[in-house]
Amino acid sequence: MSDDQIPDRKTPQTAPRTDADRIAKVMARAGIASRREAERMIVEGRVSVNGKKIDSPALDVSPTDRITVDGKKLEDPQETRMWLYYKPLGLITSENDELGRQTVFDALPRDMPRVMTIGRLDLNSEGLLLLTNDGELKRRLELPSTGWLRRYRVRVNGTPSDMTFDPLRRGVTIEGEDFSPMEIKLDSQQGANAWISVGIREGKNREIRRAMAHVGLQVNRLIRIGYGPFKLTGIDKNQVIEVKRKVMRDQLGGLLTGEVEDKPREMRPRGAEGSRGPRFEGAPEAGPRRFGAKPAFAGKPGGRG
Repeated sequence: MSDDQIPDRKTPQTAPRTDADRIAKVMARAGIASRREAERMIVEGRVSVNGKKIDSPALDVSPTDRITVDGKKLEDPQETRMWLYYKPLGLITSENDELGRQTVFDALPRDMPRVMTIGRLDLNSEGLLLLTNDGELKRRLELPSTGWLRRYRVRVNGTPSDMTFDPLRRGVTIEGEDFSPMEIKLDSQQGANAWISVGIREGKNREIRRAMAHVGLQVNRLIRIGYGPFKLTGIDKNQVIEVKRKVMRDQLGGLLTGEVEDKPREMRPRGAEGSRGPRFEGAPEAGPRRFGAKPAFAGKPGGRG
């Protein structure tokens, strides 16, 4: 990755940790689920503390408390890790799908730990998807208050002028839902289609498609090329690259919820032989891993072990 792809910043300190934390936060840090999903599991009566089933997430727990989920002891908090993934078209960004369609979790390398997606990309969208094993970090990076800009390259059917996008730059209300101002630049016109660059900070459901329809344009290709300081450059479709620990500390700083250790990690073989992609600043020391055909994965989507 070139120097301009990861901006220079002073390295903030990792968020301080306390002895007692909300139980849903502890579950998220252990990588079992996002905090919201952990709260749902608690309400469903699937969680016990010191042998007593609980039904409310309004509970602080300490490291000495024994927590079980579905009868299994909660693992210790993991080292916080993050990956960059180029999601292709046709994959669902969900832990399960009622129609049985393939999810991003089905397609990930089989040696990946259990991970969660940070944000979503719909079935017909492609591009950068962030993955993490830390449910609390997932929650923090998805909050609109974090303010991370999500950048897209978008192809629309039509012949817009630069003025076409002025309503979206000011912010609009669509079907009773307020859309924050978007950053939009008209890049080029190619026949019946135009390419535009779009930046948003909230990520509402189908936000860009709905916004373009509001000004009379139909999106026929949508590629996310950036999420905060992380960029798609140098990643092939279906490729997964782990973000280096130093880059995580530099770019996430106070958003980090767990330890990011500098201890050496054993090198693991890449997925497909001969498929080494270009070097990338977020890559692990063992080199990037990529994959092609869907692996024979029969486990529950969204989990790795």
